[in-house]
Amino acid sequence: MSAPAKPVPQATAETEAYWEGCRGGELRLQCCSDCGHVQFPPRRFCSRCLAALPPFERASGRGRVRSFSVVRHPISSAFADEVPFVVALIELAEGPTMMAGIRGCAIEEVAIGMPVEVEFEERSEAIHLPYFHPIRES
Repeated sequence: MSAPAKPVPQATAETEAYWEGCRGGELRLQCCSDCGHVQFPPRRFCSRCLAALPPFERASGRGRVRSFSVVRHPISSAFADEVPFVVALIELAEGPTMMAGIRGCAIEEVAIGMPVEVEFEERSEAIHLPYFHPIRES
């Protein structure tokens, strides 16, 4: 018996430009034209000054692990072959914090403050999910 399909987020009017960026391999954040506030997740209004429809801008895709948790029990059988895995709060270089998985290293290597960079996984033709991997200092 095969595992069920993993859930796929649905784009909305507020998030379509974000998902379009992910499909193109870039992380996009909203940056308010009125006050300069950078926000995530996407919203209809600036969460600082309430200006309508803050535009999206390309982000650096870099950040640092702010906090993390190791998932050892899958939330559904669709994720059974992936445990254990790390879910982290990533403090992006632009300021906002987002939740995403960490890949590209052993779970024992993940640490608060670790520098990371975004990568994307195609979940469907329309949705590519952001994940992060460590930035190796040279």
